[in-house]
Amino acid sequence: MRLVLQRVRHARVTVEGRVTGQIGPGLLVLAGFAPEDEAGILERMARKLVQLRIFGDEEGRMNRSVQDVGGQVLVVSQFTLLADARKGNRPSYVGAAPPPVAVPLYEAFVQRVEELLGRPVATGEFGADMQVELLNDGPVTIVLDSSEIVK
Repeated sequence: MRLVLQRVRHARVTVEGRVTGQIGPGLLVLAGFAPEDEAGILERMARKLVQLRIFGDEEGRMNRSVQDVGGQVLVVSQFTLLADARKGNRPSYVGAAPPPVAVPLYEAFVQRVEELLGRPVATGEFGADMQVELLNDGPVTIVLDSSEIVK
């Protein structure tokens, strides 16, 4: 599993002209799932996302989490995060979970983040051609890979 977290002032996802998810200050999370992802990985990544201290405190230091600041979260599925572009000029996506595997992982991940935050999480629409608009704050962008997250 791979996540790209972007601290934002606001973000929204549109599919065919309709807004599917929209947030104010918080985190836009692009999420890619691998076939081997399981409940333990989802749990670790959800906790890391909610607890990662990348928001400013009174002194301007990144010392608060999205949970601490009452920020919102928008999670957008993005299989291209698992692309392998080491050879040639066309990325391979064999490392990404196929939709029958990825959809339940995505839904379980969103649900777990909601539980940890104690509030709803906005989403995109799995498998749709989505347009994502955001205003980066900082900018602060962090990549989390489940293979690098300590248990």
